[in-house]
Amino acid sequence: MDHPFPVSNFKISNQSQIDTLRSLGLERIRYSPDKSALPVDEINTTPHTDMPVELSGKNIENPEEQALRLRRDLLADQAVSLQVCERQFTNAAQTFKQIGEQAHAQPALARELSEQLIQNFLGQILGEDEAAIRLLSEKAGEKSSLHSINVTVMSLLLGKALDLSKADMHSLGVGALVHDLGKIELPDRLRWSGEQFNYAENQIFNEHVSHSVNLARKMNLSANAMLLIAQHHEFFDGTGYPSRVKGDKMSPLSRIVALVNHYDNMCNPANPAQAITPHEALSQIFTQHKAHFHTPTLTAFIRMMGIYPPGSVVQLTDERYALVVSVNSARPIKPKVIIHDPTYPREEALIINLEQEQQLCIHRSLKPLQLPKAAYDYLSPRKRLCYFFERGLEVGADFSVEGSA
Repeated sequence: MDHPFPVSNFKISNQSQIDTLRSLGLERIRYSPDKSALPVDEINTTPHTDMPVELSGKNIENPEEQALRLRRDLLADQAVSLQVCERQFTNAAQTFKQIGEQAHAQPALARELSEQLIQNFLGQILGEDEAAIRLLSEKAGEKSSLHSINVTVMSLLLGKALDLSKADMHSLGVGALVHDLGKIELPDRLRWSGEQFNYAENQIFNEHVSHSVNLARKMNLSANAMLLIAQHHEFFDGTGYPSRVKGDKMSPLSRIVALVNHYDNMCNPANPAQAITPHEALSQIFTQHKAHFHTPTLTAFIRMMGIYPPGSVVQLTDERYALVVSVNSARPIKPKVIIHDPTYPREEALIINLEQEQQLCIHRSLKPLQLPKAAYDYLSPRKRLCYFFERGLEVGADFSVEGSA
């Protein structure tokens, strides 16, 4: 990495770059003919060939053209990444809708659909590549499926961080996916908890837990999955419902989903006006509600989500505003962000990986309404947070943030 170039690999586009390479005292460099602008018949097509540093310019790009091409390529890459995540989320939402439709009439089919979806998730989450939590656009999720898929995705990533067995991960995923399925038994207006409920209405709402367990029993889910569903509103200190179980009477899988479910309800309440930012939600859980949750599980969750979870609005150390869009659970301190930069249109904003930026980091978290109007319009903070996962993607890692400043 000890070189004067802004990125570690690039297309040679002018004589000054060749002169710089020669000045480094290198005897050989590695190049990829398949990425060259030369006609194929003029080069050796074996990739990654070592060649002496006697290079001459051909089809030369000037620095401005090179920067524009690099930016265009990175924008295309990140657009594809987002499209893949949103397509997978849409497919998952469609499957979840089918599960709800079949839970009574064909419970075996509902179980099969649930297990297939979780197997698909696990095939990606448990792969060799690291998994990152990705914020999607609001259009990706409709209300009935958004919460269940959010809880499933975050629970599985937390289960991986806690080194659960594959069998437990499967039960965790299936249970998290259908933990609220019993809400289909409630009147429409009572399916979403809110402060406007009176005592009787709140009691009816709370019955969704037993309805969910009954449907899980009809679907013949595993005992671990059913226990998770029965306990997803319990708290470790015994103040939850419906059974007020506490401590070790909560299963390890229940502790995960109870925490993740609570976090998502804080960020995505029935009334969007009551929503708080992801940073605020984590802060409140840690400072005000710590006793509700199993300490090792809470610690792992905060470590996984990072101090600034996806969806957080932040100000950077150079005073610019940014929106956190992705957090790698293995390296959560410096997430990926979109920075307010009026130089470029919003749709051409690059995702910047702060891990690649030695001089730039997050200074503080903000509420969306604290943003100047121009930054608010540009960053478009989400009113509802929609999460999915992406695997081993380093979009923008080779593009210096100064290139988008």
